[in-house]
Amino acid sequence: QVQLVESGGGLVQPGGSLRLSCATSGFAFSDRFMRWYRQAPGRERELVANIGTLTVSLYYSDSVKGRFTISRDNAKNTVYLQMNDVKLEDTGVYYCNVKLGDDNYWGQGTQVTVSS
Repeated sequence: QVQLVESGGGLVQPGGSLRLSCATSGFAFSDRFMRWYRQAPGRERELVANIGTLTVSLYYSDSVKGRFTISRDNAKNTVYLQMNDVKLEDTGVYYCNVKLGDDNYWGQGTQVTVSS
């Protein structure tokens, strides 16, 4: 079955960096767009970044553009989110996502807390 497992979250100070990973299985990873979402406390889940196949079709939300980088390793069926110069407002649970047909699949999420 489809599995998405995020890791790499934690506590980081403003201006610091984190690298999130999402290991996947159960579908043809290299053929699919992959997305990172986040959900801050009391807010709706929002799209942070997506990456198409062969690393083209990159998208970043305005709030992370220039600071975050999404990438993928098709040999490892893994998508990454490099977070640099993090801000307090980057705090939240980060989820990776894949859409297969009409179905959306999500991982369990990884908590990122930005605090001094």
